[in-house]
Amino acid sequence: MALLSEWPRAAWGLGRLIREWKTLDDVPRGDGRPVLLLPGLVNSDRSNFVMRRYLARLGYRAEGWALGRNLGARAIGPEGERLMERIATLHAETGEKVTLIGVSLGGIMARVAAHRHPELVREVITISAPFAGPPTCTNVWRQFEWLTGEKIDDPALNARLKEAARPLPVPATAIWSRNDGLVNGLICREPEDSGARAIEISSSHLWVQMKPEVLRAVAQILGDHSGSEAR
Repeated sequence: MALLSEWPRAAWGLGRLIREWKTLDDVPRGDGRPVLLLPGLVNSDRSNFVMRRYLARLGYRAEGWALGRNLGARAIGPEGERLMERIATLHAETGEKVTLIGVSLGGIMARVAAHRHPELVREVITISAPFAGPPTCTNVWRQFEWLTGEKIDDPALNARLKEAARPLPVPATAIWSRNDGLVNGLICREPEDSGARAIEISSSHLWVQMKPEVLRAVAQILGDHSGSEAR
């Protein structure tokens, strides 16, 4: 039922994107820095095509993760080695630290990567990523188990989730929705007393990365940190 209720809201958001696409340039321009976009559960780089195109239009080097569909550890390796290699390659090619933008499960992975290799990561932006609570606070944990082959009581999975929940050693922003239909929005941000940046929106979970307010928020975050350390 939760998934069914998400579709009309997601479709409405897509309609808004079409109407407002040409008005989204009233944000800071990019400086060519590398930005790596991580998709959500079972999605591929196609799901982030709109954001990648938008950030490229602003002047960033926006890249997909190039690891196929996001099937958890099956996609990135048991220790995330394939994702870490992708980040390291982009860092080597550009000579700059990489900004990670992760949608849902991709956001959890982005936070783990930043913990393990802060020397490669400039900042992390998560979008509707339930990193601050247990999988049972989502409506898709059974689908997660089925699609990834991992069980939510697996010690290795729980270790990664605890790692993702810890405060990051790099700048971090969480974009979240209180009325998200698939995950509890309150676990998509750090606690209010943590000092971490959080931006609340009103959105469905599906296609959240295509919402005009999300695209603008991401562009503004990148612009706000334009002077931060890059190398």
